[in-house]
Amino acid sequence: MGSAESLEIVVDPGRPTGRTLLAAGVEQSYVDVADPRHLHFEYVRRMAAVIDLAAPPGRPLTALHLGGGALTLPRWLAATRPGSPQRVVERDPAVVELVRRELPPAPAEVAVEIGDARDAVTTAPSDAYDLVLADVYRAARMPRHVVSVEFVTEVARVLRPDGVYLVNVTDLPPLVFCRTQVATLRAVFADVCLIADRRMLRGRRYGNLVLAAARHPDRLPVRRLVARAARDPVPGGVLHRATLDTFVAGARPATDAALAVG
Repeated sequence: MGSAESLEIVVDPGRPTGRTLLAAGVEQSYVDVADPRHLHFEYVRRMAAVIDLAAPPGRPLTALHLGGGALTLPRWLAATRPGSPQRVVERDPAVVELVRRELPPAPAEVAVEIGDARDAVTTAPSDAYDLVLADVYRAARMPRHVVSVEFVTEVARVLRPDGVYLVNVTDLPPLVFCRTQVATLRAVFADVCLIADRRMLRGRRYGNLVLAAARHPDRLPVRRLVARAARDPVPGGVLHRATLDTFVAGARPATDAALAVG
């Protein structure tokens, strides 16, 4: 994410209990130290919406977080679904140290480790997690080794049959990278949808898109997600099936071999 010198946690001037993790001045994570249920960033709310709707309220879920930041979603999941065993894998030791030093301790059921996202997935046992959440970036890009069919196949292996994979994708018009990622997930998972700001889907802005994937057809709560996304302070749209076909528009899945050449 960045050197220790470029990292800082600042108080939100508009919300005294809000804290923002910055890397070289760029917002990375946001945590409300008094209310872990408060989710500031729109893409985090969209990921949380999928989790909310994918399992009965309050049921503990076993989660693997690839990318830790300020532990926004691990803290939220611990607050909304107490007793959820969670493993967080963060590659940057400076981030882990800063968060430990300046923010409230991680919930007891959250284990944080320093490591590589792909290594964490490939060494994990099969059918181990209800959720895998990926928010892995280096210099504003997802590393190549976590965007391929081979990596996504490993994610599917470690998910339980009714598990859900969630990915934060940052892209800019015409969303070429996101289209490739959708094609990559669809090569492995039977059910995939995309949730994003409607302006992004119309190619009018840079930002974050959330991809959700599941091993079984019709596993994702798409109809309820549509309603939830429409009610968000930043209204979102959901692409699924035919609308997602149109969005992909012939994009091909990414593979380790093709990425190594590219």
